[in-house]
Amino acid sequence: MCPLRAQHHSICHSAKQLIFACSGGSDVGHLADLAARELVDLGIGKMGCLAGLAAQNPGSVRDAKSADEIVVIDGCAGECARKTLEAAGIEGFEHVRLTDLNLEKDKSPATDQRVAMVVHHVTQRLRG
Repeated sequence: MCPLRAQHHSICHSAKQLIFACSGGSDVGHLADLAARELVDLGIGKMGCLAGLAAQNPGSVRDAKSADEIVVIDGCAGECARKTLEAAGIEGFEHVRLTDLNLEKDKSPATDQRVAMVVHHVTQRLRG
């Protein structure tokens, strides 16, 4: 059972929800990855393998194409995660770019406060 069910019933469900995150070399890439992992820990979804998708690993592609909902978290304007999903033919996902949240590349070290802010933003977006 999702630990957030009472609070966030609309985002915690038994449907297959995948989270793909940039894990790039910059601070915002690191932050995107940490926020995605926190969302998984909260029971909001399961991490998808972005590298497996880029490598066209059949299992990774199959998992992404069979997901009921996908959240993509990119660190910066390069949007590598979004572009990777689109190159694999995956569309219709929720996309969050951390630089749109005033988190500047190379000026936004990953802190607990920033991770919490990104997690809050994603959960609000999923609520619609």
